[in-house]
Amino acid sequence: MRKKLVLFDIDGTLLNVGKVNRQTLIDALVEVYGTEGSAARHNFAGKMDSVIIYEVLQNAGISDHDIALNFDTVKHTYIDLFRKRSRTEDVELLVGVRDLLQALSEREDILLGLLTGNFEGSGRHKLHLPSINHFFPFGAFADDARHRNDLPAIAVSRAEQLTGTTFAAEDTIIIGDTEHDIRCARAINARSIAVATGTYSRASLEKHKPDILFENFSDTGRVISRITHSSHT
Repeated sequence: MRKKLVLFDIDGTLLNVGKVNRQTLIDALVEVYGTEGSAARHNFAGKMDSVIIYEVLQNAGISDHDIALNFDTVKHTYIDLFRKRSRTEDVELLVGVRDLLQALSEREDILLGLLTGNFEGSGRHKLHLPSINHFFPFGAFADDARHRNDLPAIAVSRAEQLTGTTFAAEDTIIIGDTEHDIRCARAINARSIAVATGTYSRASLEKHKPDILFENFSDTGRVISRITHSSHT
């Protein structure tokens, strides 16, 4: 039996987090760099936390060298503040997600993992709050690479180390809510499943030609059927 590797994005795909996430990053940036840069208005969708930090500070005229000097400090400040401030009520689990993860986790032909622009410390806490972190034994995170398209290969390598199974491109599925997730899948010729539960509409996602596109995950059986039986379109 060939096993499928199913890699989920977090924000906009599994859940939404309230204003606490952006405000916490703003406060961490001000504490460490003395400015929030453009963080209050910056588009975070589909971007790596590390890239967001660089972009918002570059917009304030801070050099890459000066950003790098304090990057680890701001990263850990943000993660620590987020863990202290965020509460269960700050997290909205998206429609159908819990049922889908439960059903997928019970299948012997599926391995679940994460592929996300979150730092692991904050991303795991987002999943912990609605009690879905246990579904994901491994993942690839913003801590692991500067560029999002480098994450799929890292995730596949970790899956293979964990299981001893080699996952072919056609048996790897990357699920997310933005064009960046679709491009990620293309980077290793994996299959892409887009879901219009984030900031991207169904029409805007269609333009980026995902292999499969869902409005949401309300129909558990249909989603699982497409994950387990479909190939590239």
